[in-house]
Amino acid sequence: MMMSEKEMMLENTVSAYENSLLNHCRYSMGEEWQQLSKRDLFQTAALAVRDRLIDRLIETEERYRQSDAKRLYYLSMEFLMGRTLGNSLINLNAYDACKDALMKLGVDLEEVREIEPDAALGNGGLGRLAACFLDSLATLDMPGFGYGINYEYGLFKQLIKNGYQKEEPDHWLAYGTPWQIRRPDETLRIHVYGRIETPKSKDFEYGHLWVDTKEILGVPYDMPIVGYGGRTVNCLRLYSARSSQEFDMEIFNNGDYVKAVEQKMTSETISKVLYPSDSVKSGRELRLKQEYFLVACAVRDIVRRYERDHKNALSKFASKVAIQLNDTHPALAIAELMRVLIDDKDLPWEEAWEITHDTFAYTNHTLLAEALEKWPVSLLELVVPRHLQIIKEINRRFLEQVARVFPDDPERLKRMTIITEDGESQVRMAHLSIVGSHSVNGVSELHSELVKKSLVPDFHELTPEKFNNKTNGVTQRRWLLKANPALAELITETIGDRWITELEELHMLEPYAEAGQFQQEFRSIKRDNKLRLAKVILDTNDVVVDPDSIFDVHIKRIHEYKRQSLNCMRIIHEYLSLVEDNQQPVAPRTYIFAGKAAPGYWAAKQIIKMINNVAQIINNDPRANEFMKVVFIPDYKVSLAEKIIPAADISEQVSTAGMEASGTGNMKFAMNGALTMGTLDGANIEICEEVGEENIFIFGLKAAEIEKMKREKSYNPWEYYYHDGRIKRVMDALNSKSFCTDENERFVWFYEAVLNAGDTYFLLADLASYIEAQERAGAAYLQTDDWTGKAILNVARTGKFSSDRTILEYAKEIWNIKRYMRNGH
Repeated sequence: MMMSEKEMMLENTVSAYENSLLNHCRYSMGEEWQQLSKRDLFQTAALAVRDRLIDRLIETEERYRQSDAKRLYYLSMEFLMGRTLGNSLINLNAYDACKDALMKLGVDLEEVREIEPDAALGNGGLGRLAACFLDSLATLDMPGFGYGINYEYGLFKQLIKNGYQKEEPDHWLAYGTPWQIRRPDETLRIHVYGRIETPKSKDFEYGHLWVDTKEILGVPYDMPIVGYGGRTVNCLRLYSARSSQEFDMEIFNNGDYVKAVEQKMTSETISKVLYPSDSVKSGRELRLKQEYFLVACAVRDIVRRYERDHKNALSKFASKVAIQLNDTHPALAIAELMRVLIDDKDLPWEEAWEITHDTFAYTNHTLLAEALEKWPVSLLELVVPRHLQIIKEINRRFLEQVARVFPDDPERLKRMTIITEDGESQVRMAHLSIVGSHSVNGVSELHSELVKKSLVPDFHELTPEKFNNKTNGVTQRRWLLKANPALAELITETIGDRWITELEELHMLEPYAEAGQFQQEFRSIKRDNKLRLAKVILDTNDVVVDPDSIFDVHIKRIHEYKRQSLNCMRIIHEYLSLVEDNQQPVAPRTYIFAGKAAPGYWAAKQIIKMINNVAQIINNDPRANEFMKVVFIPDYKVSLAEKIIPAADISEQVSTAGMEASGTGNMKFAMNGALTMGTLDGANIEICEEVGEENIFIFGLKAAEIEKMKREKSYNPWEYYYHDGRIKRVMDALNSKSFCTDENERFVWFYEAVLNAGDTYFLLADLASYIEAQERAGAAYLQTDDWTGKAILNVARTGKFSSDRTILEYAKEIWNIKRYMRNGH
């Protein structure tokens, strides 16, 4: 069959891309090619790619409609997408065509890609996991869509000044983005505040009128998400908040301009910034409004889409709609769907609850008490009074169920209630998520067991069938094919390209782990990646590092339980051993840190300061320069991770056992040939099982041992301090001026927190084991062929850790969604 003229224009050929580029240069940018700025060049290239995405987006949607496909909607406060241009070209199998077309026009695609800002729609692993899942859903030709907020500003742009983290606005949308399609005709009206009236014509038990509300507009923007091969393009729908009116003209005409636009400004702050500080009342209120804004927009849009295709057959809703809650942030969606079904659709409570329960599923991402959201009842009553009323009714009925199953057990009722009554009355969002969902999953085998046994054992005892595990995964398209193209090419040349969509195929590399030629090429690629990262470090930190040293990498959100401080203590030990004992490290190392601390998290920001102070002392000591360098690379984000991970030799995954739900950075590192240095925590356990104990470095207490010490209150950090001279010296150094430069007693807080406040994260308990594991790693690195073999086996045995596998498990066991492929594929 001959292609149409339109199809020929949008082919993935050099000539078609050249025509697209020149067309957008003239008709979208209004310029001659030679006059385009670098930013204009990126915009032009992106628009050429977007044309192809939109065509496939329309075709994909029609395919789903004709098949009456059940759809999955993934609700998340974060989607850490990174840059889109390179990823889309790779998934379209068009990277070389676009690159060659630009080259013909005198432009380097790599330079164009560097212009694109990272989409600042997330912060850490939660948001990056969501992005990987969207990639896998599209690659697997599954109807899966994301819903989020179109944050104008990201978390923040991180600067390091005098060793301290400083935050600046991250205005990623300052120049707009070519990847978003605005849908103003599908704008939604969202109501907040107001009060409840109960009309006589309604059932008093759950009928109401929500009156005197304030109105916010939710304007949708669609980001196309293309799967590998370009067959399927799903979308991520993001909502921007807008005022329902520009401003009050009467007030404006009276001369008070500021007051006139005040409501407009207040409404639009909802989508202004990711994670406003919740340390003050106004910040908490804004955060709650963000969460409700997201779920109100998402639920109403999902219902609208369903009714468009199924008229008013709401009884079949759960058979055609699955909604996944990515942690507790979107938990209000349960109350919102109940509100829509009862108030707007006039369904009786029992039918509405059955639909809601069968539609929702909940992923738990944390065991930390402080990360399990609780909202004051008073705040919910202020912002969403109708939803509080519904939550109270959900709780009343649920507690009646618990009392029937477990009679005469008031303590159990207190533990399981959604609404606490001790002190300030609060709504436990995790409990709401569990009660309102038909499935509850953790994200690694250990984490899922701890959810059942430690976090919510009463809920597991009541409904054990709800609980399951879905070990996280990452997309190999971004984290190997895109981030490490030279290694990807070597793998494809060796075993073929099926691994790109079937990561288990990497096991075919195992016979090459001891092959001299393959090892040599593998080492050469790793060294080139280290040279590239060394240039980044020189540009950002003005520090020269040795590419032949061990690149020991610790990159993730800065948090006490992730124990960047433990790594810092180990570095101090090595430095003091060198300068005081003349004990040289087994192998030279470059210690690389990156990550952001939440602006209000004082201890995390102090850990950044500690790392930078230690770096300043070590990097400026001529006695240490030959053996050690320490760098903290600022402003960690996806595009920076893509440069760091392929260059790593050692991957630091040292969280306190039992506290990390899964981790996905650990998977990305192993996939790129770094050896894990880790505790038996989260997915480290499964990585160890897959790659083999001899190809990973495990240290420290196990989760059960830590839990036992907590339960028996038997841990005393002073015992470790007095019985191990290495530990004592490190702690004494932090309690002195040794690493304080001009600042007296800068790290006394840390000394006190560890020794006098109980060492919450078991740093001293694990430090000796950590030191010894690092010594083993240093010795192993010197055995070049053996180390390379271990690195290759890490790559070969990471097949389990693809997000494709994770999504297939969700699809089969929770969502009940299927693949819908194009004809001929």
